[in-house]
Amino acid sequence: MKSKSTRQPISTVMLQAKIDSVTVSAVEEMLAAALGPGARVIVDGSQVTYMSAAGVRTFASVLHKAAKVQGRIVFCRFSGAAWDCLLVSGFSELLEIAETTEEAAARLEREPRPSTGESLHRRGTTG
Repeated sequence: MKSKSTRQPISTVMLQAKIDSVTVSAVEEMLAAALGPGARVIVDGSQVTYMSAAGVRTFASVLHKAAKVQGRIVFCRFSGAAWDCLLVSGFSELLEIAETTEEAAARLEREPRPSTGESLHRRGTTG
């Protein structure tokens, strides 16, 4: 007897070109809408040409929401100034980032990587 898979299908969210304080509400809404229980989401940043710190904060918020519903997000295809923003902020180390959508999908097909026990903010730190 085969066991039935209860895994959610993988969905892809395509980000817009500009993610800043003006557009971040719509971006967060779009990402949050993709996050149901056990969701598996690819966030495609190939169209992003500009991202401010507001965009990075939104990604942090969405990661917390994903964790609450046991969802997974893999970000992919960021380049240029948007990639620089992720590097400078240190979020490139916290986000699961793939180079291509195919690599992102393959990661979501595998079991989640083991947690290091660290959250986005370590206890006793501010910022």
